[in-house]
Amino acid sequence: MGQVIQIDEARIRDHLGEMVRGTVEEALNAMLDAEADRLCGAGRYERSEARKDTRAGSYERKLETRAGEVSLKMPKLRRQRFETAIIERYQRRESSVEEALIEMYLAGVSVRRVEDIAEALWGTRVSPSTVSNLNKKIYAKIEAWRHKPIEGAHPYVLLDGIVMKRTWAGEVRNVSLLVAIGVNAEGYREILGICEGAKEDKSGWSAFLRHLVDRGLGGVELVTSDACRGLVESVAEYLPEARWQRCVVHFYRTVFSHVPSTKVREVSHMLKAIHAQENQAAAAEKAGAVVDELRRQRMARAADLVDAHLHETLTYYR
Repeated sequence: MGQVIQIDEARIRDHLGEMVRGTVEEALNAMLDAEADRLCGAGRYERSEARKDTRAGSYERKLETRAGEVSLKMPKLRRQRFETAIIERYQRRESSVEEALIEMYLAGVSVRRVEDIAEALWGTRVSPSTVSNLNKKIYAKIEAWRHKPIEGAHPYVLLDGIVMKRTWAGEVRNVSLLVAIGVNAEGYREILGICEGAKEDKSGWSAFLRHLVDRGLGGVELVTSDACRGLVESVAEYLPEARWQRCVVHFYRTVFSHVPSTKVREVSHMLKAIHAQENQAAAAEKAGAVVDELRRQRMARAADLVDAHLHETLTYYR
């Protein structure tokens, strides 16, 4: 009996695939016909006073779906142009599936796990080549964005280096990123560029700033960053017309590192009071009072930092 009854799995898969494609094709064409009837105000061949238009045949259009390529009969109307959101809605659904697969991979999910999750969610097991092709597509878009020309003036630019965790070959590694955020003339923030793997030294920042300037970064009046010497020197070299200001958040953190944990909140209010003043003279006076108070409370190192960087924190008022 084992030799008499044989199951050709390949033919069964092909047959099921044809059935699925046929069902998708039939459903989409039925929806297109219903949409055409709605625009006409009556069904095909139906006599009705509410009729607004009549059919003028159809034309064929191919559509790629997860079930394969299907043929659609797009209705044509005599008086108005046939417009439908059905195909767009279907394609958006397909696009959302692709985006979910890409996000899973970029989040560090292995290709095998992506396959398992896709099968559980959508009933279809994607192949490793499909995931690879999707990643090639998104990486191409990322590269296009990285080299996109920077248009318009950006009076304010914020520079910083951050460390993020990245899954690579089953291991979690720290990856350094150099990030530039600009504020345009309308007051909106934009991410101007991101450089992966570069160190926060002069060579890394110089290469990154050169890349931004080559793409068209201009009109920069003020650059805000931490006090990394290589960064400050690179700013002076590639954006010579811009003033530089130390990032207040970084400055606060440096001061807090020399303050007892029980005093951090109190010192924070002191520092914020300096920047809350209405003019440079008042800010300088307040800063002097803060330095005296810090010394009185035996936080000499914090007082020295505030005193030494007073001219930087007052850049706001110049």
